Amino acid sequence: MRWIFLSMLMFNGVPQEANEKPVSPKLIVHEWGTFTTVAGSDGGALEWRPLAGPSDLPRFVYPTGTGQDGLRFGSPCAGCSHFTCSCGPDCGEGGECNRCKTCIVGTVRMETPVLYFYADEETDVSVKVDFPNGRITEWYPSARSVENGIDWGKFRILPKAKPTFLTEEGESHYYPARETDAAPLRVCGRNGNEFEKFLFYRGVGTFDLPIQVTMEGDHVRVKYTGPEELQRGILFDNRNGQIRYGLWCGSPKGEILFKRLHSGNVDVVSRVLWKMLQCSGLYEKEAVAMIKTWKDTWFEPGLRFIYIVPRKETDRILPIQIEPRPTELQRVLVGRVELITPELKTRIRTLVRELDMESITDRDRAHQELEKLGRFAEPVLKEMLEGSDDEEVLTRIRALLGSR
Repeated sequence: MRWIFLSMLMFNGVPQEANEKPVSPKLIVHEWGTFTTVAGSDGGALEWRPLAGPSDLPRFVYPTGTGQDGLRFGSPCAGCSHFTCSCGPDCGEGGECNRCKTCIVGTVRMETPVLYFYADEETDVSVKVDFPNGRITEWYPSARSVENGIDWGKFRILPKAKPTFLTEEGESHYYPARETDAAPLRVCGRNGNEFEKFLFYRGVGTFDLPIQVTMEGDHVRVKYTGPEELQRGILFDNRNGQIRYGLWCGSPKGEILFKRLHSGNVDVVSRVLWKMLQCSGLYEKEAVAMIKTWKDTWFEPGLRFIYIVPRKETDRILPIQIEPRPTELQRVLVGRVELITPELKTRIRTLVRELDMESITDRDRAHQELEKLGRFAEPVLKEMLEGSDDEEVLTRIRALLGSR
């Protein structure tokens, strides 16, 4: 009998128990998103309220502080009616709220991180992303919690399924992210199953990114002081439709003074960014989806530095836990530093003065132009508030900031 047992081992190569050990399915996870900051004159990030404006997301996306049920267990915080907060003891002195998203102040806007999943077979996965120096402000599908980050709990990857995803009429930064080969996901929410092509989240935080971007006359200096070398970046300048750009392809000194920029157009810069994203680990369709998502704001008039955040910085800012552990995890976060040019400051000062013109038409036009400058007008107005001693101008600026 002993001879028979040994012969069976030799024939099979390994004991039967080892043969029956389950093999973990292949699981690939890719993520992209952006960290947006506004640089002050010293290169440091300015405080702003990045959510104090119209939303660019569909209504089925869950926002914080509105009373919508976007949690799988429990409920969100108390609601907020526009800028009149009803958060009770969580509101600060003077009615300033620290819960409602339109009132949140920070130095960094974390925009549209999306997590894609690729699997050989249907797989149950759990995902949690910590955000120790920020707050989650929007997400979809439903999450277990959005305290100190976001925890989706367990959900299922459905590689062969073809579910119908929610849509709404109108343009949105949300939908282009679906144009990839990632597997659909099914999350069991309190109101039933929710299907999506990715996990989506956004937030606002106050933390340091090891980069300084400053203007020195007509030149721009970029300095990176992080532990990893900054590999890829592009300085983009759009003035009155004339587009110029300069490339960062690594720097042994950790800084570059951009003196002369190349002439180009949006298509040329798009191809450069597409290549940067692919070289950083994204699939082709993922890179295209990211550029399509942010093309209108990355290439709008203004001066900005766009770079690939080194992986260690991303993991420091957004520690992630995925179970089971993926066989491959790519995290490609793009930093976007908006520069306040002298031309922009001059234009905003002029518009503030024009708010006091006799003609109602002229006042309305000035107000509309300030609104078109969007969320990046607020840091400029705050700088003006600190640097002006004209009481009439100060009154107008306070009124503008109060309406945002």
